[in-house]
Amino acid sequence: MKICPAVCSLRLLGMVLSLASPQILPAEPIVQSGQTIAFLGDSITQYGAAHPSGYVRLVESGLKANGIEVKVIGAGISAHKSNQMLERLQQDVLDKKPTLMTLSCGVNDVWHGAKGVSLEDYKKNIMEIVDRCAAAGVKVVILTATPIRENDNENNQKLAGYNAFLKQLATERKLPLADLSAAMWAELNKPTHPRPPGDFLTVDGVHMNPLGNEIMAMGVLEAFGLDAAQMTKAREVWLTQPVAIRAEGQVTKAEWEKIVAVAAQQKKPASAVLGEALAGALKTMASPQTSEH
Repeated sequence: MKICPAVCSLRLLGMVLSLASPQILPAEPIVQSGQTIAFLGDSITQYGAAHPSGYVRLVESGLKANGIEVKVIGAGISAHKSNQMLERLQQDVLDKKPTLMTLSCGVNDVWHGAKGVSLEDYKKNIMEIVDRCAAAGVKVVILTATPIRENDNENNQKLAGYNAFLKQLATERKLPLADLSAAMWAELNKPTHPRPPGDFLTVDGVHMNPLGNEIMAMGVLEAFGLDAAQMTKAREVWLTQPVAIRAEGQVTKAEWEKIVAVAAQQKKPASAVLGEALAGALKTMASPQTSEH
């Protein structure tokens, strides 16, 4: 997978404030100030740590909003699969001695087809990653793999088996689980969900837009054990954080939600509304009346 910080679309925040997905949650937060959290993954995680609106940074700022300041290790690499994550686990994670590690893996194992990783090999790789973390005293938080395109397709049908394994492993090993796949499908399957064009959670069918990143961050924070009041504090902070809309510009989360509200009224993607607004602004700037000022 390639990082794609392109124009993103985001539906109203209030539409996803409740994640009804099943998760294995601790009785109290498992994260404390001064700890280090590693985020092992592919390009979704790589971009998730590269911008304030990425899910890794949302997790970091959400914790900070609740008085929990941690050090973050971004260990996401584009196109990586379970075998490659296993190969670099020692260097990219264990040698840095984190307290916890989130594991986001599976999309490329399936998406890459013949060059991917079979379910049986995937199971072996994931179990070895978990075992090696346990031996090093690093607690693993399992994240189920997010959808490949935002519709029912052969890849997602195959990916369901990988996610079923992850959930079973989390249960057997008593590991915190953020079932991000279930959370995203719950959003996509809402009867009120507008269709097409299908860029509601991602910018390209795979990599997260602001809404997708927020769903991921909420799932991770809940798996960390944050309660409803703490989640509210996190979301309040997120509203002030910048969101990348184009390579050359940013808006705040609150400003982006206003764009989304207009898009919902017009039954268009937020990206289309934003594009029209930018085109109108450029036309106005180029008009003779504007150039005289």
